[in-house]
Amino acid sequence: MRGPGSWWRGKSTPAKVETYTRWSFHSFAVIELLAFGLPLLSKVPLPHSGWLFLLVCVHAALGATTAAWALDWVRGTREQPLRLMWALGVVSALLGGIAFALGDRASDDSAATVLGSMFAGVLMFGLGLVTLGIRSRRRVLHLIAGFAGGFGALALALGADAADALAASLLVLVSTSFFAFTSVFSVWLLRAVYELDDARDTRARLAVAEERLRFGRDLHDVIGRNLAVIALKSELAVQLARRERPEAVEQMIEVQRIAHESQREVREVVRGYREADLGVELSGAQGVLAAAGIDCSVDGADTAGLPGEVQSALAWVVREATTNVLRHGNADQCAVVLRVGEGQVVLTVENDGIRAGGGEEAGAGRSVGSGSGAGTGSGSGLAGLRERLAVVDGTLEAGPVDGEAFRVVARVPLRSAGSADSADSADSAGPTGTIGSTGSTGSVRAKGAGSASRGAGAAVGSAVVRESAS
Repeated sequence: MRGPGSWWRGKSTPAKVETYTRWSFHSFAVIELLAFGLPLLSKVPLPHSGWLFLLVCVHAALGATTAAWALDWVRGTREQPLRLMWALGVVSALLGGIAFALGDRASDDSAATVLGSMFAGVLMFGLGLVTLGIRSRRRVLHLIAGFAGGFGALALALGADAADALAASLLVLVSTSFFAFTSVFSVWLLRAVYELDDARDTRARLAVAEERLRFGRDLHDVIGRNLAVIALKSELAVQLARRERPEAVEQMIEVQRIAHESQREVREVVRGYREADLGVELSGAQGVLAAAGIDCSVDGADTAGLPGEVQSALAWVVREATTNVLRHGNADQCAVVLRVGEGQVVLTVENDGIRAGGGEEAGAGRSVGSGSGAGTGSGSGLAGLRERLAVVDGTLEAGPVDGEAFRVVARVPLRSAGSADSADSADSAGPTGTIGSTGSTGSVRAKGAGSASRGAGAAVGSAVVRESAS
């Protein structure tokens, strides 16, 4: 069931900033009507009030349209709305000039005050919205200075003294500068948020590329020499066979032995590359979520004494759940709890980034935490984890909790988890992180001081790989 805030929670952080910026500028049209349009109907003499209110309505509608198109241009989805910007600038100047002239000739003080407010408000909103579509800061300053000087000259032309003309220029300068600064800062902030989001995605892709290169180097180091020996011995066997020498059989037997040895070494490299360390994944998850602005707490991170196959299976749960938080949810907090007792290990990963009708529940076909219930979903992430846990007789539950959070629970009994051969078979057949289909998942069994950072890069990298593969 979709709650009242699900539409907002379903947006990413950059999308939230964009929505907030757009509706802020759209609300200025309503503010203009309420603050500068409605007072005209009660304060200004009747012959002018209706027309002036209609002109303010037209100006507000034109400003809202210009703001929407200018923000589309900022996001790169529309060409720069130059005609709209020119139209808004001209209408602002004309309407402001009319309000200034009528206010200068008004005999009623209240009418003069309302017209003066309308004069300042129309110019402030008009120029501020025009600056949304201007990239050069120097042009913004020239525009503001031109309007301020122009209305100072208009005041002198209407017979005002130098002090009143200077006051009119300063009023235009201050009001338009404030709103223009607001517009410029909003555009800068919107661009910065999207650039940071793109940079984080790029960083994740670089982590994947780095792990692919490392894996390629490992394979080259392992089988490069053996392949060279095989080539030389095969060539020697051919020469001996042509001379009908019996040593050719011995050379081919040696080639066969080296080929089998190379096959075994490649399997070891792949198995070591795809094995996961629970301690590394816990620290890596905390680091990568903190880098993404998500408060992550890890309780019970001591993994000493747990069997290696149990640690590997639970480490995959941590990796997939972390990837899910980054990809599908918009979480602010995430809690990882590891408990050992009563003959079993229980790992719980819970976050508050659930999206009703989308995101985690809608993504059931791709990642853990994506299923809408504990026992449903046929996605490769969920199915792959269940296969890994099945090797150690473990179970997996994933689903929303009270509509406010999403929880992944893995339980593994502390007993014999199966033979090494069956574990290797599950690693080879598991759909999650299959090297043949997705390249590398950015995941590696890390040791030493740099293992935690490598685990963090693996968590982000796997999200990018699955996104491109799906």
